[in-house]
Amino acid sequence: MGDKVETLGRLAQWKIDNFGLCSYKKSDPFKVGIWNWYFSIVRNKYFFIHLFPEPSTVSKNQPPFARFILRVSNAGSSRSFHISPVQEKLLRSHDDFVWPVETTFVGRYIIDVEFLDLKINGEETSSVWPPDENVQSIASQSSSIRGLSRMLEEAIHADLTIITADGSLRAHKAVLSASSPVFQSMFHHNLKEKESSTIHIEDMSLESCTVLLSFLYGTIKKKDFLKHRLALLGAANKYDIGGLKDICEESLLEGLHSRNVLDMLNEAWLYQLLKLKKGCFVLLFEFGKVHDMKDEMNNFLQHADRELMVEMFQELLSVSNPCIS
Repeated sequence: MGDKVETLGRLAQWKIDNFGLCSYKKSDPFKVGIWNWYFSIVRNKYFFIHLFPEPSTVSKNQPPFARFILRVSNAGSSRSFHISPVQEKLLRSHDDFVWPVETTFVGRYIIDVEFLDLKINGEETSSVWPPDENVQSIASQSSSIRGLSRMLEEAIHADLTIITADGSLRAHKAVLSASSPVFQSMFHHNLKEKESSTIHIEDMSLESCTVLLSFLYGTIKKKDFLKHRLALLGAANKYDIGGLKDICEESLLEGLHSRNVLDMLNEAWLYQLLKLKKGCFVLLFEFGKVHDMKDEMNNFLQHADRELMVEMFQELLSVSNPCIS
C-alpha cells in the first residue's frame, strides 16, 4: 500500500499497511483543489489524524478554508468505521486540525477525506469549485467566434427552424451538419426535415436547446454548460455529438461525490459512459462509500437495471477479494 494517496474528484483515500501501536506516519502529497495536501497519523493512547496543506507560497497567500468529513476504518473483511462530524476549518499548518479517534484497530487502516467545499480564505472567501454563476465563457473570443455568435443571436441568413418543448429557435443547417452526422443525414437525404427546413427537438426546453446551439456555434458559457449539462449529455448521445459527450462525461466525473454518485451511475449506465461508470464504482467500492449509504443503495437496487446490478456485484467481489478476476 505504501504512502500513496488515491484521489477521485473531491475525495482522497490513504491505505496504510502494518501500522503499529506506537507509531508516526505521513502520507505522500496529494492534490485536491489548488493545494497539495498531507495526512499524518500518530498512535499512542489515541489515534490522531492530521490533515493539512503542504507549506508553500500558495497555502501561505491563499490558505484553504475547508468543509470536510474524515473517516477511518480497518481494512479487514469485516470493516468497521469511525466517521468525524462535518468540519469547517481554516487550514494553514499541521496543527490546525487534528482528529483524535479512540480505536483498537491494529494493522491495516484506511483513512479517507471528502471535501464538501474548499475556499480560498482572504478578504473575500471564494470557492475553488466555481458555482453556476459569474464564470467566464469556455469558448474562444476570436472575431470568427463573435461572428458566429451574431449569426445565432440575430438569425443572420438562418435557414432552419427548431421546435423545442416550449418555443422555437432559428439556426443554420451548415453549422448543425458540421457538428453532428445525425443532423447532416437529416439535411442531405430526402427526409421531412430537408423539405420543411424544420426539426423537432421536443425533449429539450427552449433554454436547454439554446445552450446546445451555443455549444455548436462555439459560444457556450461555463455557467450555462454546468446548469444544462445533463440535458446536453442527452442531446450529445441522441445526435452523436462526440466532443460534447466527452466534455459532459469529464465534467460529471470531476464533480462526483458521495451525494450524487448513484444519480451519476444511472447517467453513466444510460449513456454508456465508461469512465464515469468506473469512477462511480471506485467511489462506492474501493473508497467504501457504499457502507455509508445503505438505505440509498437499497432504494437504488430496487429500480436498477439487472445487468448493472450484476456489474456492481462483480465489482464488489473484485474489491473484497482481488484474487477474483
